[in-house]
Amino acid sequence: MGNMLRTNVLPDVPRWAALTARAVPLITLPSGLWRIALVAGLPVAAEPVRTVGGTLYILSLTVVSEALALLTLGLVQPWGEIVPRWIPLLGGRRVHPLAAVVPALLGATALFGLCGWVGYIQVANLAAGAITDTPAQQGLLVLCYLPLLAWAPLLTVSAIAYYRRRTATFLALA
Repeated sequence: MGNMLRTNVLPDVPRWAALTARAVPLITLPSGLWRIALVAGLPVAAEPVRTVGGTLYILSLTVVSEALALLTLGLVQPWGEIVPRWIPLLGGRRVHPLAAVVPALLGATALFGLCGWVGYIQVANLAAGAITDTPAQQGLLVLCYLPLLAWAPLLTVSAIAYYRRRTATFLALA
């Protein structure tokens, strides 16, 4: 199992950092599956999504959030240090540490703020019963969205670990 967890991870990445970065896409998955269930018409909420625009918005939100979560893997894998060759103009170049760390920390900051705002809205809506009809639906909603609270802290820790590891290497090469 230990070797499986190290696949595609750079040799100087600590095991805890690899696990932290790999956890991010996994914690976003339940909320994405809940949203897919919602647009599929499954009884996960009080009201199904009835419009094409609503469906496209929810599916886009799911794809974008999972894609952003997957970018965290770049903090522990080779493509986070050297741009893949297939990318025009940049392929093969080293990634400056701040080019990865600044967006990651800005994203984590946005996620911290978003969690606070959405948490407040959700508590207000759950109290009013606006999202779910039944205790089972409410429990499922909470179960699927609760892991998202870990996204910002995990991304922050991953970005700091990347920065510390890369600046030690980056400064040694300069």
